[in-house]
Amino acid sequence: MTSPDPSGGRRAVLTGGRPHSFGAGSRLRSRTKVLPEQARAHNRALVLQTLYHRGALSRADLSRETGLTRVTISDLVAEFIADGIVTEIGVREVTGPGKPAILIDIDRTGHHIIGIDLSGAAEFEGAVLDLDGSVLERRSVPLPDAAEPELAYAAVRRLAGLLLDAATRPVLGIGIGTPGVVRPDGVVLSAPNLGWSDFSLESRLQGELSLPVLARNDANAAVLAEYTFGDAPADLMLIRIGRGVGAGLITGGEPLVGGRFAAGEIGHVVVGTDPGPECACGRHGCLEAWVNVPRLENAVAAAPDERDAILRQAGERLGIGIAQIVAALDLSEVVLSGDRTALSDPFVDAATRTLHERTLDGVFEDVIIRFSDQRDIVLRGAAVMVLSAQLGVS
Repeated sequence: MTSPDPSGGRRAVLTGGRPHSFGAGSRLRSRTKVLPEQARAHNRALVLQTLYHRGALSRADLSRETGLTRVTISDLVAEFIADGIVTEIGVREVTGPGKPAILIDIDRTGHHIIGIDLSGAAEFEGAVLDLDGSVLERRSVPLPDAAEPELAYAAVRRLAGLLLDAATRPVLGIGIGTPGVVRPDGVVLSAPNLGWSDFSLESRLQGELSLPVLARNDANAAVLAEYTFGDAPADLMLIRIGRGVGAGLITGGEPLVGGRFAAGEIGHVVVGTDPGPECACGRHGCLEAWVNVPRLENAVAAAPDERDAILRQAGERLGIGIAQIVAALDLSEVVLSGDRTALSDPFVDAATRTLHERTLDGVFEDVIIRFSDQRDIVLRGAAVMVLSAQLGVS
């Protein structure tokens, strides 16, 4: 449930009316050294991460799994129970002597997360999710008719309000996947289709709703869903192919953003030395111009007998575009997210073959290109963003 905020927004509350508050979580597989003053937050995240992925455990189990002392575990678990994040679920069945252990787990339905996807062609989509990333309620609003910053923001604000009204538990936070280049502080540096330039999406919405808000590029959100909820390795690239093309990267279990916050912006990299099709950016031969779904559908509709050849040619361009990325970052897997009907086997087979032909023989031949099995991948990735920031869970 939520309670009204004096400013007109909404603020999540816990049982007993105490304001919702969680300590800072850790980033995905942080490589930085933990300082003494960060130790408690690190330990919190470690315990919650263990429970999230292992399921119900006793306090003694947690101590063994994490290497933390039983006193530390006891203190942290008491804090989590008071915050409504962890719950005792009963005693473990035993057959021998001794007192049975009390099992605890994250209360996976005790809080909700709001996920919002702004990458659609006709509407903004959103969902209320539980802590396991399951979609409980859906809402959508149409895209504005014009790429005007305030019109786009008003639509996002309206969608967020509809989702908060649909939530029946305290809301842990709001995650947003948006097109464009996005700074780590949630400022959208450039999203032409929405009319945003240096737009403070995250801080503005957070101020109005009095809830934690995180805004990231939609492909960067999607790769988090694949990593956390899918069967993905710690080094992968997820490529979203629709009207445009963008990628999210995880290396060593950590998201790769880049110094310009544009890691994965591969759609406007020119692939090949021939002119190629004209791109929306004005150049010729961009990867996006070769493989975007509307272009492929139109080409196949115009020449249905040449469908496989058209898809193979597009797949080859994708393989050319990603070969150097795979080799430079030593990636284990490339995952595609998009229309499987438009991007069928000839496309994937040609991309895989070209990737292998253009990387070192005997080193990268086990790299696969496959489709994601994740539904609602941006919405679920937005949930992971909130879980990571609020609880240290990834």
